[in-house]
Amino acid sequence: MKILIVEDDFISRTVLQEILAPFGICHQAVDGREALAAHRRALNEGTPYNLICLDIMMPNLDGQETLRQIRELEKERGIGGSDMVKVIMTTALDDPKSIMTALVKGSCEGYLVKPIRRDTLLAKLRELGMIQE
Repeated sequence: MKILIVEDDFISRTVLQEILAPFGICHQAVDGREALAAHRRALNEGTPYNLICLDIMMPNLDGQETLRQIRELEKERGIGGSDMVKVIMTTALDDPKSIMTALVKGSCEGYLVKPIRRDTLLAKLRELGMIQE
């Protein structure tokens, strides 16, 4: 599995990296701009990401807008359905508006509130059929 961790906080990036590294290759981006560049490059190279863990509150380009642009890029390239990258939003925001924006408007596959716990993240990956553990 190819994974992109998008998180501006070093500790959160490190925790996600430690949890996810046993399941695939992990790349990191510190904001939405870096994430979009990495996603675009992976698509251009024919090695797209299978999973993106995307923080909502980031500088330069927030997670909601990053997710919108990821989906737009996929749409432009004719990528849809099960071929789209799975996106799990990770954030300290647990208010209903943020959750609904991410799940409905952003078309993400999951929403986890920080601090991210190993068992919660792995349960979400199992639910998505991404791991067997």
